[in-house]
Order: sequence, then structure tokens, then C-alpha cells
Amino acid sequence: MLRELRTLDEVRAACGDDDLPVWGAQGLRDGARAWALGDAVVTAARDISRRDRLAVWGGTSCAVELVRHALGEVGPSFRPFGEAGLLAEVTAKIDGLEVSGGFSWMSLPGPWAGGAAGGANPPADGPPEDVGWLGPQDAEEVRALLAGHAPSSYAVPGGPGVRRWAGLRVAGRLAAVAADAWSAPSVGFLAGVATAAPLRGRGLAARVCAWVSRELVAEHGRAALMVDDDNPAAIGVYERLGYRRRRVLAVHVTAGTPDS
Repeated sequence: MLRELRTLDEVRAACGDDDLPVWGAQGLRDGARAWALGDAVVTAARDISRRDRLAVWGGTSCAVELVRHALGEVGPSFRPFGEAGLLAEVTAKIDGLEVSGGFSWMSLPGPWAGGAAGGANPPADGPPEDVGWLGPQDAEEVRALLAGHAPSSYAVPGGPGVRRWAGLRVAGRLAAVAADAWSAPSVGFLAGVATAAPLRGRGLAARVCAWVSRELVAEHGRAALMVDDDNPAAIGVYERLGYRRRRVLAVHVTAGTPDS
């Protein structure tokens, strides 16, 4: 029986506390919604990582029905995403969906007092003393670093859901940054990682990511991020920090509402 989930605890219980749909629920704040049917869960939130997103989890048959229902409820601007095999099957079974692209979802698990999430601790090494949260006065410097060295970053200072930036300096100049952006109550989200090109290869971004990851796990219990599959250097950094990788697909509605 299809049902709408009304609380974060209901979402976590329905999906076994999987961080992807839990993140997609965004704590059911600001109009976010969630549904369950059989062994599947779909969560919907607007403007997270610059998209209206449907996070899809579970078995194909029930997921297909939930995606149809959710898109009918929230509209075609929402883009379903989830594990690559599942989304490929869902897309094949729903007319009007098309694959947008693939990338990786990476998770840094932590303990959850209320259930069985469990998992690794944050990076074991002590936090670098030269990394810290930046202030509002640093926003233009962050913006300039991104524009010059990571122009495709989804996270930008002042963007919707972008909460704060961490960084480190070399010779007084901002050298590497990362953002706490689109975090959910029980899933911190790492985004906006960038290093000034002349300083790459020195492990600066890894130091910032380790520090921010530790902060996110301390506040939210675990952390996650998205990374392009054609960026093996970044994937290697995140894996060394303890992040676990799974490939995902994102799809979009080609016209109208699927199957309508």
C-alpha cells in the first residue's frame, strides 16, 4: 500500500536509513516530501545541489510506481536519481524519462543512536590546524577562486542551501576550499571542493575535505557527496578519507508528466 511518510524517522525506517534517500528528504523541511510502497522509497526536495530531485531507493517494481506517483504530485521539474542499475530499470519502464548522466554518490558513515546505520568513523588523523570555517568577509575571495579554478562548481557563496565554507591559505592567499551545502539533519553534505591550479598536487584539498568531513560527521552523524566518475583523483582522495562509493544515474522528464 502506497503511503506518504510524514516524519524523518519514518523515512529512515522505511529505507533502512540509507543515506541517499534520507539526504533527498532534507528532513522533510521546506515542502520536501517522501513516499513508500513495498520495498521502495522515493523522497523529493527542491533546489538541492542545484536541482529539484527525487531520490529513488529499493526494488524496481515498487520504485516504478512510486516514481510515477511522485512526479504526478510534485511535477516534471524533479529529476529522479539513485543507484545506476535501479534507475536504468526504472527509466526503461516509464515512458517519458531519459537518462541525464551518471556520477558517483559517496558516503562517510557514522554511528546513529537510533538504529543500525553504524560504520566508519571520520578520518583518523588529527584535523589540520590551518583549516577552518571562513567568514562572510571571505565570500568574494571564495567566489574568485571558484570562478578561476572550479567554474563548474554547483556550490557558490550565497547560493540556495550553501551554508558555509572552509578553507586554508598559503602565503596569505586562499588556496583551497570546500563547502557545507545542502546538508540534511542526519546527512552532512560536502560540496564546492576547489584548489587554486598552481597549488594542486600538494594535498591541500584533501586537508580541507578531511576537516570539513570531520565537522559534518560530528554535527550530522555522517557525510556524503557527489563526484563525477571522470575525476579519479578526487574519488581517490575521498576513498582515502573513508568515503564509500556507489554509481548512480540521474534521469529527467522529456515532456509533460511520464505516462500521462
